[in-house]
Amino acid sequence: MSQYGLDQKNINLDEITENSLKNLALFEVIKTGVLSKDDVTRYNCYQILLRLSEEHPDFLYLHWDYFYKMLKSNNNYHQNIAINILANLSMVDVENRFEDIFEDYYHILAGERTITASHVALNSSTIYINKPELRSIIIDQLLNIDNIHRGKQKELVKAYAIESLLKIYPHEEDKKRIDDFVKSQLKSSSPKTRNMAACFMEKCL
Repeated sequence: MSQYGLDQKNINLDEITENSLKNLALFEVIKTGVLSKDDVTRYNCYQILLRLSEEHPDFLYLHWDYFYKMLKSNNNYHQNIAINILANLSMVDVENRFEDIFEDYYHILAGERTITASHVALNSSTIYINKPELRSIIIDQLLNIDNIHRGKQKELVKAYAIESLLKIYPHEEDKKRIDDFVKSQLKSSSPKTRNMAACFMEKCL
């Protein structure tokens, strides 16, 4: 890691991201470095991979299976990385791989872990936009968190669902379903969710 400075703070992540597209050895170090136990190395490598998934998704799509394996991990941090990156890669998913992993991806929303479930909710807007054929089922997932999420902080997870719905709203034909859900969250026990619902209403209703 040290030969590329990935274990150092304040490195030029944009430059290394671009270099990784041309340097396979560097990319492999980054790909394995995201699993490092060193916080700085892990953070730097994740930021680079996230940039690649946003700016060069075709390049990273070739490594889909690697991130899917991380999605199936019991490690929360590894799961969060995969949740974010796979959502971005859905933009170039010409082989419809996301459809194959849909149940695994949204099984995390149905789990007990607040943070990972929140990441799924938040990234749902990206998948919704990239995968028109999955839009109805994604909306169903977000609007039924009460019945789906098994954790103790489902009210908090709803805040991230509403944030996602805010991006989905302009593309959705059946807006009433979303309206009704968001309005019902104005009395949520979670301050964050109440605030997000109020923000949604101010912008959309």
